[in-house]
Amino acid sequence: MTDRDTARIVPLLDLRTSTLRIPGATYLPESRITGSGRLIDTLGRPLRDLRISVTDRCNFRCNYCMPKEIFDKDYAYLPHKALLSFEEITRIAKVFVAHGVQKIRLTGGEPLLRKNIERLIEQLAALRTPQGQALDITLTTNGSLLARKARDLKAAGLQRVTVSLDGLDDAVFRRMNDVDFPVADVLAGIEAAQEAGLGPIKINMVVKRGTNEHEILPMARHFMGSGIVLRFIEYMDVGATNGWRMNEVLASSEVVKLIHAELPLVQLEPSNPGETAARWGYANASGQYDKELGEIGVISSVTQAFCSECNRARLSTEGKLFLCLFASQGYDLRSLIRQEGAASDADLASAIGHIWQGRGDRYSELRSALAPDAGTGGHRVEMSYIGG
Repeated sequence: MTDRDTARIVPLLDLRTSTLRIPGATYLPESRITGSGRLIDTLGRPLRDLRISVTDRCNFRCNYCMPKEIFDKDYAYLPHKALLSFEEITRIAKVFVAHGVQKIRLTGGEPLLRKNIERLIEQLAALRTPQGQALDITLTTNGSLLARKARDLKAAGLQRVTVSLDGLDDAVFRRMNDVDFPVADVLAGIEAAQEAGLGPIKINMVVKRGTNEHEILPMARHFMGSGIVLRFIEYMDVGATNGWRMNEVLASSEVVKLIHAELPLVQLEPSNPGETAARWGYANASGQYDKELGEIGVISSVTQAFCSECNRARLSTEGKLFLCLFASQGYDLRSLIRQEGAASDADLASAIGHIWQGRGDRYSELRSALAPDAGTGGHRVEMSYIGG
């Protein structure tokens, strides 16, 4: 990290105590909302995806997420008693599934740091949609503990993993994680996940102009034909500690152009409604998509906002519901299930229903109206707290 990077870091404001009022938290509203499997917000977006942060701790100090200057030895993490128990997480998740959630992603921090995470996966894997279908249970990890845990995660019911990897050059990778962790250990974890059947595996590479864009082609070459989908993510203004500036964003269109010049690509159709990544397949000598060569994805959350199709809700590690990755406040569900005279599942379902029906978040679309060199300002929840 350069002195210039350090100088731009914004002091962290603790937004974990910033809470919005929950509809129905202190009374039972006349209009009750039950789990019908079809919950729609003010912009017509259904609830389909729940991302659950299981810890606010991480063993990396990536400067775009948990810069060491802020998250140092004196940083006060949430005490264990504040965290949702696995049983509480499962109870809340069950209500979300009744409202239409089909996919659950476990995040952090680094989720594999949460002790006995396999037990939570077992509980979530046992849930079923109203139609009796199993859920898509996934997990995002930095890969540092994956080699030793992959088989147990698979046995517990985890279906696939997404690994964050911002470069193959060991010096670059050690500099970006800022704890001198070797890239070889992450690659070993990815190999172990493949052997355990945790697939299809996705690799997320955050591209920051001036830092790691020279790793784009080596990453593309390395994972082409491996059965692993490599996704390039535009450097985002999540939280307030990374000193984000628009001139550090390398647009996805530039990434695609760079790769296409050496490894020809053809655009593919979205795999699912609300898919965040635009898909590009590697072409064969005839210019046709070759499944054996695989594909890449680009997530253009800065230059091509996809708010209009966002179907994701986020649950923090201590039970706050966030409706947007860029939110500044969350709804405290933990208080509903822990307070004296705690809410029933029906009460919880109604409260969540009212919250989602009132959702109108579209931060990235609004951000696009800013001047190209403008910072976004404001105070937003940190990625390390709510997950990506």
